[in-house]
Amino acid sequence: MPTARRTPARTTRTTGATRARRPRPADMAAPEGAVEVFTDGACAGNPGPGGWAWARDEQAYASGGERASTNQRMEIRAALEAVRANPGPLVVVSDSTYVVNCFRDRWWQGWLERGWTNSARKPVANRDLWEPFVELYVERGDVAFRWVKGHSGHAMNDFVDRLAVAASKAV
Repeated sequence: MPTARRTPARTTRTTGATRARRPRPADMAAPEGAVEVFTDGACAGNPGPGGWAWARDEQAYASGGERASTNQRMEIRAALEAVRANPGPLVVVSDSTYVVNCFRDRWWQGWLERGWTNSARKPVANRDLWEPFVELYVERGDVAFRWVKGHSGHAMNDFVDRLAVAASKAV
């Protein structure tokens, strides 16, 4: 008699509870002719001085910062600035699941339907950044997002991380 296959379980760090592992959602399809742009945000303290950066390569990049920010704000800002600055089909590569999931899993559609409240019916955090970002994303229609593991030796992710950290120290 065949044995039933079980989904591998994982233990959560905070509670020690075991839960079934969900498959990772598929990446968004890259628009034809898309250019990759890598983004990252950093914060010295959370909240604290923050920095953001985007780069297509080591010659085409930008960065900036805010005196009082959070890491999530800087991750959003990095991706927003990348989309603003880079016309044409684009794949935004980020180590922020917050940014990638918003677009890949279409969280933004629920926010709009609920009047900028999240699934818990609370105001969407960082709406001042999300709102123009979502508008730009919808208007353009040629942007996709892909996640990359941070601090894993990926050359361009490490490059934008260094730029974002430097920007956080410069404000």
